[in-house]
Amino acid sequence: MTRINEKFAELSAKNEKALITYIMVGYPNESATISIVRGLIKGGADIIELGFPFSDPLADGPVIQNASTVSLNNGTKITSFFKIVKKIRNETDIPLVLMTYTNILYHKGYASFIAEAKKAGIDGFILPDMSIEESKEYIESAKNMADTIFLISPNTTKSRIEKIVKTSSGFLYLVAVYGTTGIKAGIQNYTLKAIKKVKKIAKGKIPIGVGFGVSTPEDVKKYITAGADAVIVGSAFLKLIEKTPKNSLEKSIASFTKSLKKQTILK
Repeated sequence: MTRINEKFAELSAKNEKALITYIMVGYPNESATISIVRGLIKGGADIIELGFPFSDPLADGPVIQNASTVSLNNGTKITSFFKIVKKIRNETDIPLVLMTYTNILYHKGYASFIAEAKKAGIDGFILPDMSIEESKEYIESAKNMADTIFLISPNTTKSRIEKIVKTSSGFLYLVAVYGTTGIKAGIQNYTLKAIKKVKKIAKGKIPIGVGFGVSTPEDVKKYITAGADAVIVGSAFLKLIEKTPKNSLEKSIASFTKSLKKQTILK
């Protein structure tokens, strides 16, 4: 079992769902990234998504785009990213997922990149622009190395969901709203219906995580109540990081994370 599979099994035994958190590595800088991760862990995050900056992040809203730009301007490269991952891995066994774009892996070669990421401590990948039709080499390279987490939307067809379920591992990422990350449109009925539809199609073969636009403990609670196995929060953390003094980062992140995690514990 992968670390991600083990985490979901562990949570199921405790009657809990997963809180998955996203941050951009190198934002606002490398040392702050480590403090932020420590805060996430102290607050009870179950899985951490580590963003690697990309010059054209098509799935990301203005908050993550800004974080990506700052990280790139700070000189974040693949080598420095993996060094940070190794530092994190030296402190914790929490599942780590790398979220970036396909060209980053393609440029280096899927097999080479995934092997290096695995060695650093990465457990899975989220590539928003990777389609299942073009994923053969990526899937083969990741086999027995890392989980491949694919995205679906509320209007994805039943037949396509079935294909994605077969292709994905770790968990399935259900995009909560139409548009980019960080768009706050409230809890939509179409999303609640999509959770039920996808869970029915997946038949328990893979956990369902819901992300995009999730920013409050109330959001987390509603999605968990609707049947989500995990809730993913990203832009809300980056907004908090932006307004928090560096010497208070770890404490502030831990407090906010704790408020979110509390809603994933089933009564």
